[in-house]
Amino acid sequence: MEEQETPVGPPKRGNRLPVILAAVVVAVGALVVAIQLAPKSEKATNTAASASSAPAPSAPQSSTTPELPREQPKVPQRAGQEFDAWVSKTSQWLDIPLRAMTGYATTTVTLSKEQPNCHLSWVTLAAIGKTTSDHGRANGGHVGENGVLSAPLGTIEVHDFYNRVVSTANASGPMQLSPAVWAKWQRSASGAKPDPQNLDDAALTTGRALCADGNDLSQGQIWWNSVSSLQSSSLYVHRTLATTNVYGTVGKNPDAPNPAVLSAVNFAIDKIGLPYVWGGNGKGGSDPGFDCSGLTTAAYASAGVKLMRTADTQFRSVAHVDEPKLGDLIFYGEPATKIHHVGLYIGNQQMIDAPQTGQAVQVHTYRKPGDDFAGAGRPTA
Repeated sequence: MEEQETPVGPPKRGNRLPVILAAVVVAVGALVVAIQLAPKSEKATNTAASASSAPAPSAPQSSTTPELPREQPKVPQRAGQEFDAWVSKTSQWLDIPLRAMTGYATTTVTLSKEQPNCHLSWVTLAAIGKTTSDHGRANGGHVGENGVLSAPLGTIEVHDFYNRVVSTANASGPMQLSPAVWAKWQRSASGAKPDPQNLDDAALTTGRALCADGNDLSQGQIWWNSVSSLQSSSLYVHRTLATTNVYGTVGKNPDAPNPAVLSAVNFAIDKIGLPYVWGGNGKGGSDPGFDCSGLTTAAYASAGVKLMRTADTQFRSVAHVDEPKLGDLIFYGEPATKIHHVGLYIGNQQMIDAPQTGQAVQVHTYRKPGDDFAGAGRPTA
């Protein structure tokens, strides 16, 4: 096995994120997290020691304001050919079922007229739907033409690394709304009796809850607090943020995303919360987590793209680019001698990485004054 990089991550970042692992039934795919890391130089530990000595996690908090994209991709405001074409294109690009994408887009148009100062974007609704139920596909279900799930969906239990349930009790439906949220904000999109198993009703109810009390979702901390009010699990919020980033990045691009890139990024998002393990490949058992290059290697392997195993060899084997795009590798270290860290770019100045021992796979801003950023590389053509 090749020598592994020193697990020190981008230097001088603040607010460590404790180890959290979710064993969820759906693969989730972003917005932005400016969750800053504060890695200290630590000596490498072996896999077994890292796994057994991980501290008991506390509920991680965002002590910095999440940085939001300046512009969110817009939904055509009128029903018709333009709206249908936009929904169809976006649905195909992001692997969002067409009926679900129609529900998210319609809700966005409705609330943009009723509460324009809320600045609710479809990417937030779609990210929540992806994170909670894979757009209604959890447990083999799907959204029917009438918007109702093919079979009622109860609570999808999400467990942390220590097998503790972190999902909201008695949540249900495609957006996994709690009874309290549903009781307070429920609304039917069609005028019929509101149904939590109807994606249109659930999306509209979710949007109303997010926009409550005059919330302006273009403000990072307000967005964070609003999404947390639906489900307080740090894992839920971080994965939703990451998915919003990816959806927003793809949605603003005039060209379809590279399927391999999107597959790699979604793989990495699904691993948010796994522990940093030096030399880890995330295979489970005695290999429960990843080191930084283990994560990027596994992410691209899931898409059929082979990478070298260490950050340094990855840096020297991929094409270098001036400006990173979705799925590019972000490197740290000294190009002439040693690259010690790598992450996966997800747009809007954010990346997913496995930072260091004692921290989880997470999302954060990839540049900071004083870091040793060495450049970006592109594994795919």
